[in-house]
Amino acid sequence: MIETHAVAPALAAALAKRGYSSLTPVQETILADAPADADLLVSAQTGSGKTVAFGLALAPTLLGDDEHLGPAGAPVALAIAPTRELALQVKAELTWLYEQAGAQTASCVGGMDPRAERRALERGAHIVVGTPGRLRDHIERGALDLSGIRAVVLDEADEMLDLGFREDLEFILDAAPEDRRTLMFSATVPKPIADLAQRFQRNAVRLTTISGREQHVDIDYIAMPVVPNERENAIINILRFHEAQKAIVFCATREAVNRLTSRLANRGFSVVALSGELSQAERSHALQAMRDGRARVCVATDVAARGIDLPNLDLVIHADLPTGKAALLHRSGRTGRAGRKGSSVVVVPFPRRRAAERLLQLAGVKAEWREAPSANAIRAQDKARLLADPVLNEPAEEEDLETARELLAVHDAERIAAAFVRLYQLRLPPPEELTEDSFEARGPRERGDRGDRGPRDDFGGGKSFEVRNKFEDGVWFRLSLGHKHRADPRWLLPMICRAGHVTKKEVGAIKIGNTETLFEIMGGHAEKYADVIRRDGSGERGVVIEPADVRGGFAPSFRGNDEDGPSRYERARERNTGRGFGGGAPAGRGGPAPRRRRFEDDEPRPTHPAFAPMDEAPLDRGPKRGKRGPDGGGFGGAPAGEGFAPRKGKPAFKDGGPKKAAHRKGDGVKKKSKKQEG
Repeated sequence: MIETHAVAPALAAALAKRGYSSLTPVQETILADAPADADLLVSAQTGSGKTVAFGLALAPTLLGDDEHLGPAGAPVALAIAPTRELALQVKAELTWLYEQAGAQTASCVGGMDPRAERRALERGAHIVVGTPGRLRDHIERGALDLSGIRAVVLDEADEMLDLGFREDLEFILDAAPEDRRTLMFSATVPKPIADLAQRFQRNAVRLTTISGREQHVDIDYIAMPVVPNERENAIINILRFHEAQKAIVFCATREAVNRLTSRLANRGFSVVALSGELSQAERSHALQAMRDGRARVCVATDVAARGIDLPNLDLVIHADLPTGKAALLHRSGRTGRAGRKGSSVVVVPFPRRRAAERLLQLAGVKAEWREAPSANAIRAQDKARLLADPVLNEPAEEEDLETARELLAVHDAERIAAAFVRLYQLRLPPPEELTEDSFEARGPRERGDRGDRGPRDDFGGGKSFEVRNKFEDGVWFRLSLGHKHRADPRWLLPMICRAGHVTKKEVGAIKIGNTETLFEIMGGHAEKYADVIRRDGSGERGVVIEPADVRGGFAPSFRGNDEDGPSRYERARERNTGRGFGGGAPAGRGGPAPRRRRFEDDEPRPTHPAFAPMDEAPLDRGPKRGKRGPDGGGFGGAPAGEGFAPRKGKPAFKDGGPKKAAHRKGDGVKKKSKKQEG
């Protein structure tokens, strides 16, 4: 029971009317340890009842020894929240909590009509709740008078700083009277929050109900590795398996929210979307649909992760990995509120497993790793729910019994029961078939060890080497990309894995040819890989993957032009021979011009440094210039004008004869610029 002597009578009556029989730890801490006139810096877990807690903390300042507030005029309390939804929720909580005290509340949030808000402020309000931007706008326009403010509350203060509201908060706090109380409530207290508290609070009392890195006891964390392109199917199966009364699915972008919302609606789920691109009216309608039961699934961006309280929300699904520890904890905090149990499921694509493990470790969360529910597991769960449905044990109405007798007169009991089962299943969205994959066989971490790939030459060409199988029962496949397309294992391997829903652990040797690539898949996964390729293709435009129909022994040989003639690297070496780069006699001026490599009309000219033009031999300028010959006519004994090639478009010597070399400043021949020469 609530100790009513510690609570103002008006608030105690409101709590009793609301059905409160006990208080949460943070609410009890406020009543027991918070001085009546001190500033507070409170940290508590999400879903712990912080809104009611700071409502109780405000009572001594607003009511004192009185039971009722006086007539409404300039506001005496100001509550600031980071998002519109949270601000409206805080206003609703404070409205019923201070209803018996005769309090008038008003909201000032973005997305709502500012003229209506100004009219509400002109009529008078005891408590104003709003978002930083809109509150600052009303203050600058003179619509919000803070001269009578006795207390300011910052709810989810860390989130407001993360969203970039520091300047607005400082403006609002500077505009409020200096003798006010300042109460900060935050799930975490990082250094920016501590700095803000030091500047705007006086001798603040620090209260916390979070013990070290203790995990939220009412939230079960589950991590489910899935094939990357089956995330949506896995989310559908998770929703079906849990059949939660209400669930929320978090996505990273608005586009992902729209796509998943459409997919779930098409599958028969009652779903609403919540993202920043929606108007305030649309967001309010979405939340109201969740609260009154018209919708059971909400697909949202992180805009809904802070402070939103949806009753009976039992399941949180992270469709995209959270960006950090705070995002994970605050998303998950939408469930497990006020002592109610909940589950937080993190959907982990196979390539992101290590990132997910680091995130969970950083957040101090121990998650259970398990496979996503299969279609068979969901059907078994549906069967168990059907057999345990309370309607089977409830007393039947006489009208229903009469209908049952008529059915028994026409059909036998077994046929009627089968029809009942079909009708029961028709109201449920059908489960999705997921790619079967042995989660236990993968072990705790995907190391990505692909083993010994056998010998290979220096260039990675497809003709001059053989690759032995990594797997005894491995199956080879062909991929229509090779050296001609600048194929490289660094991007071929992810493509191979994505195309057939495997990991690099199931990929063996890779052999790259001129126009195609051969790769090996573990025998136990080969049939599944081939089925996925036949069904979905390679997933890349213009790329074809097909089985090579070879098992065991050496890798299969390449087809077509890959087997005939030298490789492109061998041709490049041949072209360089005799040009001063790869040995042999240097090309003379009078020799035949080297042949350029010809490209087909539809073949793009390669830009790799290995294929830079090497068929243009350097100009033969003859022996280096030295001392004048004994006859004075040339260099090194050669006649003037011979022994070196003049630059293109210039005579060998200016004015037709040799000039003495200039050794002193000013004695040399002045060179002309290219402009002058032109």
